[in-house]
Amino acid sequence: MLLRSIAGASLLLSAVLFACLDAALWLLPVFFAGFYLVFLLAAFLFLWVCCKAVDMEKPQEEDSPFYRRVMYLYIEALISLVGVRLHTEGLEKTPKEGRFLLVCNHLFIADPGILLHCFRKSQVSFITKKENLKLPIVAPIMHRILCQPIDRENDRSALKTILKCISLIKEDKCSIGVFPEGYTSKDGKLHHFRPGVFKIAQKTGVPIVVCTIRNTKEIFRNLAKLKKTDVHLHLVEVIPPEEVRGLSTVEVSDRVYECMIADLGEDFRV
Repeated sequence: MLLRSIAGASLLLSAVLFACLDAALWLLPVFFAGFYLVFLLAAFLFLWVCCKAVDMEKPQEEDSPFYRRVMYLYIEALISLVGVRLHTEGLEKTPKEGRFLLVCNHLFIADPGILLHCFRKSQVSFITKKENLKLPIVAPIMHRILCQPIDRENDRSALKTILKCISLIKEDKCSIGVFPEGYTSKDGKLHHFRPGVFKIAQKTGVPIVVCTIRNTKEIFRNLAKLKKTDVHLHLVEVIPPEEVRGLSTVEVSDRVYECMIADLGEDFRV
């Protein structure tokens, strides 16, 4: 929508300027390109100002509707700019009411953005590695939409993050998204899960929404070749809370792992 709006405004102003100046026809695309770049720069500056206004030291206890709308708008534009053709399956099974735990395999840095775009009506906040809080632009927006940093090498600190996510769901502030592998998969296969994240679903009694994503690792490679990338997101299963009640986190983790493998194929098993 952002890019379409920029293109529409650029085309309109180009036509007006072309008519007022009675310019040569070849100048029309030049006017359009100039206005498009100006509006694109203005959009980036707006985003930069919004992010600079965020106090990263101030604890964020409420989801920001403004920053969430800004995030969705710019993610949609970025998906278009990098040439992603998104193919989804099963999203109609997304719970319409109540919170849930969203889990997915992890291939590339683009994965959270793709999932946020596809589940924009579900108010998802991700558990993210603490290093991401140093990223310009990305970090302030994550902070304002209740994404929770986790120290993957410190079990005590990681438990605090899990408990915070449990609290956010119980207080009906957001759904939680996690990549249970803990790291991006360097070989593209589905690596073993860290079962602790499934405590979030067990302690809150919410369903587990199981997804798989494919081909995001090819986005930048194809962009360099000016090719589009077909990314596939599949909502495989929604596991109701009664089916994991009484199970250990390891048993829940194994159930979800097998669910993903059944969709991805045995070649993805480690």
